[in-house]
Amino acid sequence: MKKFIQTIKNIFKIEELRKRIVYTILLLLVYRLGTFIVLPGIDSTMLAQLKDTASTGLVGLLNMFSGGAFGNASIFALGVMPYISASIVIQLLGVFVPYFRKLQMEGESGRRKMNQLTRYLTIVILCIQGPAYMASLHSQIPDDAFLAINRLGWSSFMFNLVSTVILIGGTMFVMWLGERITDRGIGNGISLIIMVGIIARLPYALIAEVGEKASSATGGLLLLVVELIILFFVFVAAIALVQATRRVPVQYAKRIVGNKQYGGARQYIPMKINAAGVMPIIFAQALMLFPLIFSNFDATRGFAAVMSNYTGFWYNFVFFIFVVAFTYFYTAVTVNPTMMAEDMKKNGGFIPGVKPGKKTVEYLDTIMSRVTLPGSIFLGLIAILPAGAMLCGVNNQFASFYGGTSLLILVGVVLDTLQQIESHLLMRHYDGLMKTGRLKGRSGM
Repeated sequence: MKKFIQTIKNIFKIEELRKRIVYTILLLLVYRLGTFIVLPGIDSTMLAQLKDTASTGLVGLLNMFSGGAFGNASIFALGVMPYISASIVIQLLGVFVPYFRKLQMEGESGRRKMNQLTRYLTIVILCIQGPAYMASLHSQIPDDAFLAINRLGWSSFMFNLVSTVILIGGTMFVMWLGERITDRGIGNGISLIIMVGIIARLPYALIAEVGEKASSATGGLLLLVVELIILFFVFVAAIALVQATRRVPVQYAKRIVGNKQYGGARQYIPMKINAAGVMPIIFAQALMLFPLIFSNFDATRGFAAVMSNYTGFWYNFVFFIFVVAFTYFYTAVTVNPTMMAEDMKKNGGFIPGVKPGKKTVEYLDTIMSRVTLPGSIFLGLIAILPAGAMLCGVNNQFASFYGGTSLLILVGVVLDTLQQIESHLLMRHYDGLMKTGRLKGRSGM
């Protein structure tokens, strides 16, 4: 405990690190305040039905990602999910479209162009999601709640148009906050915003779970204690597994040896069991929201009803397949065997028993496919774990913290942020946050 307190003191001794942490906290506070600002022209006291709808199912998950803004009819109601959806599309285009593939190869300038295109596509997606969200509001809250229509005499079209523009501006402002945090704060801005939204829902979920168990006549409080113990071990296991899946399997690392320029010194190629981090789950989650978007966020319509059944077989089966597929896709995008083979050849590296060129590419591709399989299955199981918790009687809101996107985002973002803080400490010759040395975080979202 004494060492931990001294580490906290060391953090605030470093002026740059102190400014970055304070800057990050202030911007996150601005975001949290914005989630409580209701769209102009709507009576905030008449949103009870919307909040009830946004507490369960897939809509509840979307509400959790937005930190409750979705259920509050806030100016930040759409959150950062449109930006994540746009990022998915742009990365897919980077695989299939030569122009985007060329941008990926251009380094920093190409990255800036792709980010700009992602912002434009985000606006396009918002132009679809904004009217869908407004249609959902009209169907779920009383007509008396729309003060701008009833008292100011606005037409429904004008009110929806103005509200959609505000929603678009709100999401773009949240994106700007995330970029400012990444550039001048600590950690990855978008990831931190999502994490803060998830943490903000934890007290509400815990209170709902305590109330439900307290009203149970068959040992509810004892079950609550058991649930909390299980949740603690799930978090500890998730931290250990996330760090473990970032390491190179020894049986494959030993085969990648030899460098003629350095006297045959052994060098490892960074092939990880899970090189994609939490991104496959986020990508899959964004795709699972599409049926809701095109049904105006009404989870009772046809195909949307099937794909909104959070505990249903088909929802979890499709979700699992999406996670596994996106793990392979994201790994293929970020880890290019052809480029790795070319870099090895340029630097005089080789793999014993494997010919340079095409054979090396095939070998690396085979190894990458093998080591990615257990990582993808692990992510898929973690993604559907909350459904199992709900089937065991855990409250819908509280069950989302037993796995899925919530758990991995919390663990991954915390590890990333602590890793950056530790880097600042080690650069200035202070002890890090862990006794065993540097944290093994994951790549930024």
